[in-house]
Amino acid sequence: MADVKPFRAIRPKEGLERRIAALPYDVYSREEAKREVEREPLSFLRIDRAETQFADDVDAYTDAVYEKARDLLWGMVADGELVEEAWECYYVYELVMDGRSQTGIAACSSVDDYLRQVIRKHENTREDKEIDRIRHVDACRAQTGPIFLAYRSHPVIQEEVKRACGEKPLYDFTASDGVVHRIWRIGEAGAVNKVREAFREVDRMYIADGHHRCASAVKVSLKRREADPGSTGKEEFNYFLSVLFPDDQLMIMDYNRVVKDLNGLGKEELIRRISENFLVEKTGPEPYRPQEKGHFGMYLEDGWYSLKIKEAFREDYESGHPEKGLDVAVLQDKLLDPVLGIRDPKTDKRIDFVGGIRGLEELERRVHTDAAVAFSLYPTSVEELFAVADAGQLMPPKSTWFEPKLRSGLLIHRI
Repeated sequence: MADVKPFRAIRPKEGLERRIAALPYDVYSREEAKREVEREPLSFLRIDRAETQFADDVDAYTDAVYEKARDLLWGMVADGELVEEAWECYYVYELVMDGRSQTGIAACSSVDDYLRQVIRKHENTREDKEIDRIRHVDACRAQTGPIFLAYRSHPVIQEEVKRACGEKPLYDFTASDGVVHRIWRIGEAGAVNKVREAFREVDRMYIADGHHRCASAVKVSLKRREADPGSTGKEEFNYFLSVLFPDDQLMIMDYNRVVKDLNGLGKEELIRRISENFLVEKTGPEPYRPQEKGHFGMYLEDGWYSLKIKEAFREDYESGHPEKGLDVAVLQDKLLDPVLGIRDPKTDKRIDFVGGIRGLEELERRVHTDAAVAFSLYPTSVEELFAVADAGQLMPPKSTWFEPKLRSGLLIHRI
């Protein structure tokens, strides 16, 4: 039974939403973030990445940076650029990319649901990245970036979403990358109660994107509980900002790999070693995009190859351990580790990961610049993500790439 509650969002003054909305803080390097803020001075990125307000030689993790984020956020509220909702609402958030729409509910999810695994994760987090967001949330006294959650579709929730979408949206704009963002409010008491009761019938939810933001929100909550022994569990810091999408609307893109060198192997020896576990066929100069599980593409020198896992090794798909049957795991266990010597992809500096949104041409570019070989993968499915999380297991790093990305700064949760 999930506890998903409405909240009083802090949101852009109507007319400023396109200027304020920003991609998640972690998709930018420091240099890229600074350029974006220079391009659009109202971008919420200046709050999520407040080091953009300092000289390049200032440590991004110094106290002054987090204090600046706080001052900028509440300065925008004081100036009326951000306004706070008068009552608790749910919000419907629609994204449209390349003609494909997905629509979710923006709300606050329960920290206790995370602790008792009603909300399930599928990857580990890094402590250094957690600490950054803990300090940011703590300093700002607000959660500024939503966690992307998935759940198995519920008809009552979808009915209320459909009803809300029949009204005029609060926001309707196209971002600079061509993605359309629309937000409606569900504020009428009867509709709010229907949504909340329907979510109580959802027994599991899953973190699709935002593991670090979620882990940080939970740790801020636990810290505040410890500081206030009289807390009831219903304070705002016991909930975190999220957008929840039904499983039948989600799309996961491929998450590809490039490796810096061939581990001392020549081209022919590399192909011979790969052929021990895969059927290898040269396909030509055109990019090879796998069309089913167990198939991989490889770009080497100036040509593409198809790699198909041999039948003798397909038991990994049917082992009863869903994490072992992921294509990202098969590539790691049958090729990257034994052939290229990538023992731990979380720490090995010889491997890099390329989101499918960049296209297969980006793999070719990398091989011609700073890598020796690239691999294209068939995307992990939503069902696989759920199966791994339900089994209490973790995926290899960089297993899923979700598009389109939620924008920060459109809906903010005061804690």
